[in-house]
Amino acid sequence: MRAVVVNSFGGPEAVQVVETEVPEPGAGEIRIKVAAAGLNPVDAGVRAGVFGGSGQRIGLGWDVAGTVDAVGTGSSWSVGDQVVALVYGPLKPLGTHAEYVVVAADAAAGAPTTVDAVHAATLPLNALTAVQALDLLELTPGESLLVTGAAGAVGGYAVRLAAHRGLSVTGLAREDDEEFVRSLGAERFLSGAVADGGFDAVLDAAVLGEPALDRVRDGGRYIGVIPHAEPASVRGVRTGAVEVSADGARLTELVRLLDEGVLSTRVAETFALDDAAKAHARLAEGGLRGRLVLVP
Repeated sequence: MRAVVVNSFGGPEAVQVVETEVPEPGAGEIRIKVAAAGLNPVDAGVRAGVFGGSGQRIGLGWDVAGTVDAVGTGSSWSVGDQVVALVYGPLKPLGTHAEYVVVAADAAAGAPTTVDAVHAATLPLNALTAVQALDLLELTPGESLLVTGAAGAVGGYAVRLAAHRGLSVTGLAREDDEEFVRSLGAERFLSGAVADGGFDAVLDAAVLGEPALDRVRDGGRYIGVIPHAEPASVRGVRTGAVEVSADGARLTELVRLLDEGVLSTRVAETFALDDAAKAHARLAEGGLRGRLVLVP
């Protein structure tokens, strides 16, 4: 089968499509015939060597939508089931940017019925990151939350999920994204420098760091999206960062919210698997609203 890997670190030119053996599922695992797989900034980080791993082949891709085509012992899934899943980990020999991928059975969820596989493939990593970050903040209805990067993939899901939970959400994004951010459920919108403060919490999807932390009230909460990169605590503010984890049960809830219209997906462009390097080059250009998706 074909799979997208890096054997040495660098820019988009480091991305290679290689032929490799089809993986076999073990106990508690399933194999998915990939229909679509999202390309995320973390893949660019892996490609560039941000997570280390020099001297080994590293498979790219975390998001997947497709069809179960083989099951290991102890799995409740059946061949033919349509699923989505998150394959966690920056250093793995094979990722989801491949024709087949093996995942833990409990990492998968039934695929949404209201969108196609290309759109479904953009859900797992970004929506799970958003919901798990919100869980860490432990906010209650009525409390105020500032979401930075509110028009981005993680930030957009965070705004929608927070509003759905009854939080008072303010979105920070570029000025021309105001209409979109408000459509997600943000009560207030900010652009440019973060001038307002006094929020009960900040979910810093834009990785602003201390400027975002400064907007939290004394004793409030700050959650970033890069593990171990959060600013130090000040004024009694509890700081931390989400490290996303594969969770099929939670992903099932997110799929339900997508099918109910609470969440929505955004696809910027699709690329053939063989054009993975071109997709990385497009990601590096920036300015995307929505995810790039690879299709085998």
